[in-house]
Amino acid sequence: MPGTSYPHVNLAGVSTVPTSRAAALHLTGERTAPGVPEENYWFRRHEAAYHALLPYCADARVLEAGCGEGYGAGLIAETAARVLALDYDTPSTEHIAARYPQVDVARGNLAYLPVADGAIDVVANFQVIEHLWDQDGFLAECFRVLRPGGRLLCTTPNRLTFTPDSDTPLNPYHTRELAPDELADLLRDAGFDVELLHGLHHGAGVRALDERYGGSIIDAQLNVVMGHLPGTAPWPEQLLADIDAIRPDDFDITGDDLDVSLDLVAVAVRP
Repeated sequence: MPGTSYPHVNLAGVSTVPTSRAAALHLTGERTAPGVPEENYWFRRHEAAYHALLPYCADARVLEAGCGEGYGAGLIAETAARVLALDYDTPSTEHIAARYPQVDVARGNLAYLPVADGAIDVVANFQVIEHLWDQDGFLAECFRVLRPGGRLLCTTPNRLTFTPDSDTPLNPYHTRELAPDELADLLRDAGFDVELLHGLHHGAGVRALDERYGGSIIDAQLNVVMGHLPGTAPWPEQLLADIDAIRPDDFDITGDDLDVSLDLVAVAVRP
């Protein structure tokens, strides 16, 4: 069964990580996690995309390639037949194995997915591809491990709004950010058919906060945390309460106005 405390072979044919100890994850300022009030805007923004794409995972064998803290793999496991969470970071995989026992966990490099050809129904890749040096090589690996008709679910920051004035990412963790047409071309060049390309926007709840804080709730947060990690900056009480109250349904995901969306949300099919 998933999450046992000894190594076993999972759907990918690799040994999972034992749950002998939980690792407390260090917030780097890039990886988000649940249960941190100062992080809640980013956590809910990412969680909204998971909720939107969960129907594609129903009863499927899912590989989450680059799973971070593991909350997304845990969500996917609620509807999927089986979930393998893959990450290169050892503290992350140890943490996931302990916190999300319903998920199989493996440590691995996304350049060489440790999965047999055609073994997977769905590859989930959320807020990861912008971190990779070889995006083409990674997509080739996704194509290889997916069965014909299998889907790649991908989300990534929209370059046009995330780093609008430069082709070089300002975020030191990012190697290459993508505009909507660039993401679509990248997927098609890898052999995929693009079934859906949508964008994530602030919904009514977050737009109300934008107005309350002078036009941008993101800028209001950045003014507090510049030079600080979450939990170390002096957050105004009302701002922190407003951030902590955000929920996934406070974001909209639609095919309209892609160029001004915050994140891109794509579904690609292996023919």
